[in-house]
Amino acid sequence: MKTILLIEDNTEVRENTAEILELANYKVLQAENGKVGVEIANNNDVDLIICDIMMPVLDGYGVIHLLSKNPKTASIPFIFLTAKSERGDFRKGMEMGADDYITKPFDDIELLKAVESRLKKSELLKADYSRDEAGINSFLDEAKSLEELKHLSDSAKVKNYKKKELIYTEGNNPNYLYLLQKGKVKSFRAHEYGKELIISLHKEGDFFGYTALLDETPYNESAEALEDSSVVLIPKEDFYALLNKNHGVMKRFVRLLSNEIQDKEEQLLKMAYSSVKKRVAEALLKLQKNYQQNVKDSFSISISREDLANIVGTATESLIRTLSDFKQEGLVEIKGSNISIVDTKKFEAYIKKYF
Repeated sequence: MKTILLIEDNTEVRENTAEILELANYKVLQAENGKVGVEIANNNDVDLIICDIMMPVLDGYGVIHLLSKNPKTASIPFIFLTAKSERGDFRKGMEMGADDYITKPFDDIELLKAVESRLKKSELLKADYSRDEAGINSFLDEAKSLEELKHLSDSAKVKNYKKKELIYTEGNNPNYLYLLQKGKVKSFRAHEYGKELIISLHKEGDFFGYTALLDETPYNESAEALEDSSVVLIPKEDFYALLNKNHGVMKRFVRLLSNEIQDKEEQLLKMAYSSVKKRVAEALLKLQKNYQQNVKDSFSISISREDLANIVGTATESLIRTLSDFKQEGLVEIKGSNISIVDTKKFEAYIKKYF
């Protein structure tokens, strides 16, 4: 049962609205003013908030401002309930992060449709779809049922890339948001002398190429298929429209960007202070974390020694010597380009003991 927080100072309106929602099988928490509403939101698990604008103690704008500062409540879908219909009020509320408006007086159908729509969109954004072709298709099929997200799937096309084929190159202007449907992709920076550093590895279900779109700058890295891959190309116009219309989508990509920056900082720190052996071991475990589909199976990946060296940030010769040492220790098995971790727990224990 979904929980809705209803913040409304008019007792009659609040009780009538709560009754409609409860008849539709929603759990309703009621607040008679904005201050009480914020306290309830902070202390309860709430799926959606309906809030009046003009209230004593703390108005609706104050409510959404305070809730947006708290990570626990910032992403809760927010609907303003108001008798004011001036365009400026709508604009102010949307700029502050509101997802929708319901203008008084309203009927029960209008209320329930708005609630159902916002909850469905919220579930789509939070959904953890399986990272395979079926999962991506489920995401796109869900998107088709939502008016704001319609272009995300309708305008998208799928392009197949062969192993080692470039998807985009450093210095070019971005035209698409990329969604990896099948395969593996690397993002890398090239040194002027031709050396590479792999900065990101993408798996099925990952978005990539969005940094340049968010910055509105040319790509500062290139992307290449590590194996035959299928990629969904979402036009940048649709991506921008989606960001502008949907506060939740914008937050999702800001979080992705923040995580990406943190990963790169950790990568630079390890390259500066960790030994080659430790970096190779951690790179193999990272590959396992990214690409192992079934945790019960032993992990094995086919990757060129050059690509693995570019992930670690070392010479190919140093990588080969380190892998040979790991093989002698019984930590990995090597057959051609295929590398298998024999025992993950033993490998992790080895890192803790010697590094």
